[in-house]
Amino acid sequence: MTTDVSLRPVRDDDLPHFFVHEQDPEAAWMAAFGPADPTDRAAFDAHWARIRADPRVVNRTVVVDGAVVGHVAAFPVGEHTEVSYWIDPRRWGRGHATAALTALLRELPHRPLRARTAKDNRASLAVLRKCGFVVVGEDSGFAPGRGVEVEEWLLELPDVPADQGGH
Repeated sequence: MTTDVSLRPVRDDDLPHFFVHEQDPEAAWMAAFGPADPTDRAAFDAHWARIRADPRVVNRTVVVDGAVVGHVAAFPVGEHTEVSYWIDPRRWGRGHATAALTALLRELPHRPLRARTAKDNRASLAVLRKCGFVVVGEDSGFAPGRGVEVEEWLLELPDVPADQGGH
């Protein structure tokens, strides 16, 4: 497990790395709610331009030993803030997602935070649980990355009093 994970603001030169990460078919399937066509560079660029221009969105590049290995984000969904992450599938299983999400959570003082994951994405569910999220419900929605309706877990990182080790 790598502990040398750091976050920094997303830069223009990170985007080609993120685009390559999305090309992996297994990663696109697991993410489920990613783009319908991960090879559409114009749609990718438009998406990133939009979210980088939104001051309510916190985007961070995940760096390990100087290499870009993914990104983490917090963004508004209605009245709540949700978090998400994408790690280069060649780096899966090394603790990068857990370390990156933990670092992002330190930047986000408000609680509760929300997350969601496809029910069959056990690895993502494990990352969220390691970071303190608990399952609070279920939902389903059309997943462009799979082209079908997908059942998902809804999770929340509760507001824990500081005297109980809160974030």
